Parts: sequence; C-alpha cells; structure tokens
Amino acid sequence: MRNGCFSILPATELVPGDIVEVSVGCKIPADLRMIEMLSDQLRVDQAILTGESSSVEKELESRITTNAVYQDKTNILFSGTVVVAGRARAVVVGVGSNTAMGSIRDSMLKTEDEATPLKRKLDEFGTFLAKVIAGICILVWIVNIGHFRDPVHGGFFQGAVHYFKIAVALAVAAIPEGLPAVVTTCLALGTKRMARLNAIVRSLPSVETLGCTTVICSDKTGTLTTNMMSVSKICVLQSASHGVIAAEYNVSGTTYAPEGSIFDGMGLQLDFPAQFPCLLHIAMCSALCNESVIQYNPDKKKYEKIGESTEVALRILAEKIGLPGFDSMPSALNMLTKHERAAYCNHYWENQFRKISLLEFSRDRKMMSVLCSRKQIEIMFSKGAPESILSKCTSILCNDDGSTVPLTGNIRNEIESRFSSFAGKDTLRCLALALKRMPTGHQNISLDDEKDLTFIGLVGMQDPPREEVRNAILACMTAGIRVMVVTGDNKATAESVCRKIGAFDHLEDFRARSFTASEFEDLPASEKTSALQQMTLFTRVEPSHKKMLVEALQHQNEVVAMTGDGVNDAPALKKADIGIAMGSGTAVAKSASDMVLADDNFATIVAAVAEGRAIYNNTKQFIRYMISSNIGEVVCIFVAAVLGIPDTLVPVQLLWVNLVTDGLPATAIGFNKQDSDVMKAKPRKVNEAVVTGWLFFRYLVIGAYVGLATVAGFIWWFIYSNTGPKIPYSELMNFDSCLKRETAYPCSIFSDRHPSTVAMTVLVVVEMFNALNNLSENQSLIVIPPWSNLWLVGSIGLTMLLHCLILYVPPLSALFSVVPLTWDEWTTVLYLSFPVIIIDEILKLFSRKTTGLRFNLRPRRKREVRDK
Repeated sequence: MRNGCFSILPATELVPGDIVEVSVGCKIPADLRMIEMLSDQLRVDQAILTGESSSVEKELESRITTNAVYQDKTNILFSGTVVVAGRARAVVVGVGSNTAMGSIRDSMLKTEDEATPLKRKLDEFGTFLAKVIAGICILVWIVNIGHFRDPVHGGFFQGAVHYFKIAVALAVAAIPEGLPAVVTTCLALGTKRMARLNAIVRSLPSVETLGCTTVICSDKTGTLTTNMMSVSKICVLQSASHGVIAAEYNVSGTTYAPEGSIFDGMGLQLDFPAQFPCLLHIAMCSALCNESVIQYNPDKKKYEKIGESTEVALRILAEKIGLPGFDSMPSALNMLTKHERAAYCNHYWENQFRKISLLEFSRDRKMMSVLCSRKQIEIMFSKGAPESILSKCTSILCNDDGSTVPLTGNIRNEIESRFSSFAGKDTLRCLALALKRMPTGHQNISLDDEKDLTFIGLVGMQDPPREEVRNAILACMTAGIRVMVVTGDNKATAESVCRKIGAFDHLEDFRARSFTASEFEDLPASEKTSALQQMTLFTRVEPSHKKMLVEALQHQNEVVAMTGDGVNDAPALKKADIGIAMGSGTAVAKSASDMVLADDNFATIVAAVAEGRAIYNNTKQFIRYMISSNIGEVVCIFVAAVLGIPDTLVPVQLLWVNLVTDGLPATAIGFNKQDSDVMKAKPRKVNEAVVTGWLFFRYLVIGAYVGLATVAGFIWWFIYSNTGPKIPYSELMNFDSCLKRETAYPCSIFSDRHPSTVAMTVLVVVEMFNALNNLSENQSLIVIPPWSNLWLVGSIGLTMLLHCLILYVPPLSALFSVVPLTWDEWTTVLYLSFPVIIIDEILKLFSRKTTGLRFNLRPRRKREVRDK
C-alpha cells in the first residue's frame, strides 16, 4: 500500500512499515507481522525455513513464549515462505539482512572453510617425510665417507661427488612425486563412481571426508522422508448387521505420483477398490471437497502440487482408488500420458458433479464443506478433524452393501478407537470424510447445514519415510557411524518417523536420546556434553541450532556430515565437515554444500561413505607401496656400505627404478576396488596417522626384504652365477684393495655391469610383486585376485616391457649402464622377488586376526545391531 492504494512493486523496494497484502500462491517478500485477516484462515508453508512437514496456521494475536523459535512466531510471515491458503494483510518488519533468511546468509558468511582430514594428514605426512628423507641422504653420504678415497673414484673429491650423486638419487627416489597424482586420481574416480549413484560431488576432497565421518546429522523432511504427504491408512465401517465390524485398508505409494494400490487388512491387494461403496465415496469426497492442484512437470519429470499438502494427498488417494464400472480401469489408466494421468480421476468426478457453494475451513469449525449437484441431486461433501465431523454425524455408510445405518454409541466408540490408534500409535494426521443429501434445488449452504451428516470414513496420512532409509541406517550403525535426526518438526511426529526408519531400534528407552531445542538449551553445561554423545533426535530447531550442533560435535572431535534441503540448513551445511544437499532442495542449500544427492536418497550417503573409505584405503596403499619400495632402496645402499661391497646400483639406475615403479603401478593402485569389509570397520579417528605403528612395522619388514633381495642378487652374480667369476665372498668384501695385491681374477670384474643389472632387475620385479600386495591392506590375494584391478595388471606388464627395452636395446642399455640378462639370471631374479608376496600374506594374516579380535571385543549391543 502506497499513498492509500495497493499496487504491484518489486520486493526490493519494500521498507519497514509498508503494508503488504498476501494470498494463496504468494511468496512472502519480506518478514511481515499480521495486522488484518481477509479470510477465515491463513496457512503458510515454511518448510524452506523451519523444516516443518505441514503448513502452519498464522494468527493476528502475538504469543508470549520464552526463547521463542521461528515455529512459535505464529503472527509473523517469514520472507521466502509460501502462502497455501487464505488472504491477509501484514506490515513489513524486516527486509534484506534483517530477515530470518538474511540472518542465515550472515551466518554462512561467518563460516570459514576448514582443511579436510585427508589434507591435514597428508600435509603432516609430507612434512615428516621431508625431514626423514633429508636425514637419510645426509646419513648415506656420511656412512660412505670411508669410501671417498677408493681408487675406483680417482680421488677423495671425486668420491665425495659420486656418493653425493647417490644421496641425491636416493632423495629423488624417496620423494613420492606420484602422491598428488594418485590422490587426485582416487578422488576423481570416486567422484565418477558417485555420479553414477546420483551423488554429485562439488568439492573433490569431500568424497574422502565421508570415509572418516563419525556422525551424520540428517534433516528429516525431504531427506529421510519424501516430503510428500500421502494417505497410508483408511478406516471404514464394514458392517453393522452382526455387530460392529470396522475395516482398515493400507495404501501404498509415497510420492505425488498417482501410483499405488489399496490393500485390505489381510494384505491382499484390491483389484477394483472403487467397487466398495465407502472407498468410492471417499474418492468422490477427496476429489470434490478439495482446492489443491496436482500436475506433471515434464521439464523436471515429476509431479508437483499447488496448495495444501493434505488436500493433495486426498487427490492422489482418489487417483489410487480409481473409477467405478470399468473392469479394465487399471490398465486403461496406464495407457494415459503422465500429464493426463496426473488428475484423471479427479477431473472425472469434477465433471460428474457441479460445485455450487463452498464453506471454507475455519479454525473454530475445523472442517470445510462443498455443495455439489449431479442429475438434479444435491449432495454436500465435508471433510475435517475427526472429532468435529463425528460430532455432526448421525448415520454412517456401510462398506459391504452401501447401506446407511444410524451412528450408534458402539459404532462411534469403535471409530474413535481407530482414530486414537491412527493419531497415537501410528502418529498419522487424520481427516474424517462425510456427506449429506440436500433438498432438491438447494443452491447455498450455511453453517446450519453442517449437521446430520453421514460418516463415510477416516483417512490417516503422513510424510512417509523413504523405503530404503531403514537399511541405510542399519548399514551406518554397522560401520560405526551415528545417525542423528535434526528437524524443525514437532517431537511426536519426528519420534514416530525415527521408529519407522530404525533409528531407535538399538535403544530400549529413547527418551534420553530425544530433545527439543529448548529442552537442550535448558540443560546444564555438563549434561549437554553427555546428551550430545547420546543424542539421536533433535527437534523444533532453528538454523542457528543446527550450526551450534555441528560446532559442538566438532569440538568433541567428531567428523560431521550434515544433510539438508532448505535454506534453514545452509549454515550447518557450510559449517559441517561435509555438507550434503538434496537435489530437489533450494539453490542456497546446494551452494553451501560439498555434495548434492540428485535422487534425494539417504541410502546414497552410505554408498558415498564406502567410496570415501575406499579412496582413503587406496591412498594408504599407495603410500605403503611407495614407502616399502623406498625403504628397500635405502636398505640396499646401506647394506652395501656396511658389508663393504661395491655399489649395487649407480645413480641413473636408481632414478630408472623410481621412474618405472612410482609411475604407472603406483597410479594404477588408485583403481583398486573396495574391500568386502570396508563398511564393517569403525570410522578412523581424525587424529589417526596415515601410517600407524603396525603398518610402519609392515613397511619396514617388506622394505628390508626388498633391499636385502636386491643386495642378494648383486652378490649372487659374483659368487654363484655361471656367467660370473665365482669368487669367494671375502674377495668381494676386499674389492677396494684388488689393485694392490695379486688375484686370480681381473679387477675389472668389479666394474662389470652384470651384477648391477641383476640387482636393478630384482628391485624392479620385487616392486611389481609388491604392487600386487597393495590390492588390499588386509585381504589376501586369494580373496582379491590380481585381475580385480586390470589397470594394475596392465601397468605391471607395461613397466616390465619398458624394463626389457632398456636391457635389450643397445643404445638404451648403454645409457642406463645395463646389459642383457640370461635365462638363469632371470630365474634367479624371480626366485629372489616372489617371496615378498608370501611375507606380506603372513603379515596380512596377523592383521586380520588382530582386527577380528578387536571386533569381537566390541559391546554386545552394537554387535547385535550389526548382525541384524
């Protein structure tokens, strides 16, 4: 309102104090306070802000509440929410950053991005490795000071330069230059696999972060549930002739798609539900006493609603019941296009009946009625709260023969009992449906007409849990991940959903695990810590509460994944270690997240966790392969110096080994498949080192064997080879004094390229076998055979081909100071290399034994959940 009259203005031009009129379908342009009601009621869908599954009724009166949250402010219309029923005027009280939405934006801007656990650990590992490599290089150079004056070097300075080259070559070999490429490859491959599972990764490192997630804070509405209100149960009077017999029907289908079936109490599907009188009249009433619209969006390829979600649920129920008199109805409906099918049955009833008059829903009556005419017959259909409808009914429709009988006290008690069961035990939102035959020619209805109604039936509806969520939550529990449900919805509804999805299955008493935001804030500081460690459900929350929850969990060293779809989830999504938005969610939530679930499926998160763990395992396998190989090279140099034998490898050969082993095979390790037990282990701790004590011991054992096998190949040629001199070991140790004494062999044999070629080939081949060891950290090669990673097999084959090229192509052999090997020499190489697989299989066996023991020592309750 400007200058006393209303006009259409851009929302950006609103200022505090402006008066705005809103009606059905309007998006609220700013934070407004109600000042005038222009209809019987005003209902607003504010799920985008609070996560409530149902629309909220707004009122003019203010409410006195301590620590009021958005859900308590029933006289405030929040910017960005949508009016679904009614019309009203309100005054602007906040615009821009001073709105509830604006505070969310400010909260997001204050949140700083933190390094992922993998990045932190790799940074620490890189710093540690740099220090170790520098120390080893200096040590290698110092250990060989005694050999600086060896005659073969031609002087002290030349000897010092020679061993400096070896130290530098060792440093180059020890630096894992392939690590960034392997980590990036692992993350990229994981991202590709996740895309196939409908998980779109926006931040590459976030895939791995899921692997060490210890707590998943999941939004309820739209994530664990479909956020599509659906009728799940129907109660009617079956017969009253031989006692009161009520009948219950279950309804399948959990979305706005007109797909689903009606099942009787025995679980048998009804082929033609519309043949039953009560179900037929329920379909009529649902279609006619309804102001909502359901339509198919071909661009988004899904069904969408306009209006109140409970009314849309009734429209979908009418579609599932179908039409009378058509035996081929189910197959005929399937032949329609999705656009035609969306409301075909509803349109049928709207064409059969002409709407004459409407009594809108009001808060005091808690019901609405519509007068319809068909073939000179006027019928009033009513729907509303069961207690209101029942109080106005004097008769009831029977489902067996379509007769109408008086609503006796016994029948009323039976219906009320079923209503209590629906609303209490099943926590369904219930509506009752009724009708009344009106006098011929009646053109208007009034409040006085809403009496002497005929009760048709009771319907119970809910925002249904996704079918796959229950198994996904059990998989999380098995993997040692705690699932915490965080929602703005009320406590009773959320607890019901948690029971249905299995979040409370492992708890005998969940009262100490379920808190509202106000209950949690009232706890003393000491009790808040213990409550956080046990909490499974957190209800009636605001965006600030979600962010506070994430921060508190992170202070307890938890790695937190937060899921959400609304604007209210954005601050928490950004603050969490990994934010996961729903594909159908708001653009704000997606931009704040690290990953988007295109199918809104919580179960996809479980697959993502497994993928994250596999990526971390592959990264560890690469590091293990690299460290054990590099330890082998260091051991080789050290042992040669300690034994006093000639250098086993020249610098160019060290660099060649580094090139072929740290290149293709190392990168191919990133293509390893998941271990079969990847989701049976507890999440790794955030402060857990990339290389633990036991793993480092395994690296040392394998590395020591690699180095000793290389030296053994070198010594073998001098002592045992048919093409070698077959000199005693003592002569080999005294090679540096050969020119000063008489020998039975020429001193030139110590400059022969055969022994170093054998040693280098042993080092290459043993590292190829070691690469096969790294298909899995603990699983045997029998369980995960080499052909499970064909990329690794191919890279090993290509590496050996390249190695053969430098051995047998003269220009290359001269460049790398190598010579062709004989069959006997190749046989020896294989004999010396293959035992590395046997040694690692033994070490893996010990690892599996200790891991199994650790699992068996877990508390019994957790083990029972895992078994289940």
